[in-house]
Amino acid sequence: MKKVAGVLALLVAANGLAADTLITPTITGNQLTARIELGALAADLSITFEQVVGLNVSALQVSAGAVSISDPTILSRLPGSLVSIPAGFPVLVRIEPSASSALSFAGVYKLGLHTHNLTFTANSPLRLYRSHAGGPFVDMTGSLEMGSVRAGGSGPGFSEFLIVADVRPTDSVIAQKLQTLETALASNQAAISAEAYTELAGRLQSIRTQITTGAIGPAIDACAAFGEEVKKRSGSAIPDVWQAHGTVVNVAGILRSAADTLRFSLVVKSNG
Repeated sequence: MKKVAGVLALLVAANGLAADTLITPTITGNQLTARIELGALAADLSITFEQVVGLNVSALQVSAGAVSISDPTILSRLPGSLVSIPAGFPVLVRIEPSASSALSFAGVYKLGLHTHNLTFTANSPLRLYRSHAGGPFVDMTGSLEMGSVRAGGSGPGFSEFLIVADVRPTDSVIAQKLQTLETALASNQAAISAEAYTELAGRLQSIRTQITTGAIGPAIDACAAFGEEVKKRSGSAIPDVWQAHGTVVNVAGILRSAADTLRFSLVVKSNG
């Protein structure tokens, strides 16, 4: 993998840190990989696409920068005081299409960050968060592996990514993620075929009932099945394409990534 390609000359006025470092990625098939190195802070980034067109080294602009763990411009975008920036890896990663990008993909991508600066422990509060266009950060965690931290998750589009420490009660996280999934389905109803919407709404109601009654195992399976149903119906019944600089909404990607991270939180609850 290629190393850091260059450093922007500007300064970040909010916290006095050097501006983001531009990263030159490596492309292999449908996967982008990059090595992030910011002094003692380092990580391996990977993005794997299901179906992609126009993926090359200039399709996405990848950059990373160290941030202050007390930076109010970032903390104000996190969901409350129980979510913080870990001192061991205070790094914000930005991934955006370049001005000339013709990148498009269907479904979701799988993004992973692997860093030796953080260590996985039992009941680890570390999570992978995503933000779009400077908006609120949301939990996108779909996996968290043991050893040096490997945080992963799926997404429908790009912007900013951050590993955080989230010590909110698991039940409240589950409730919020369930509400997010329900809102995503309802707000995109017009773009979904009537048959597909009815099927997904019924499955989502079953997930809510299972969570409410404490049937966590069945709820986990139901979340996975919901995502598979969306994938099966993607295309004409559910829009599933993201395009650089495009206006089409990747509805299938939104629903699948929301179901994936809800499933992760249910697994955390199941594991105690």
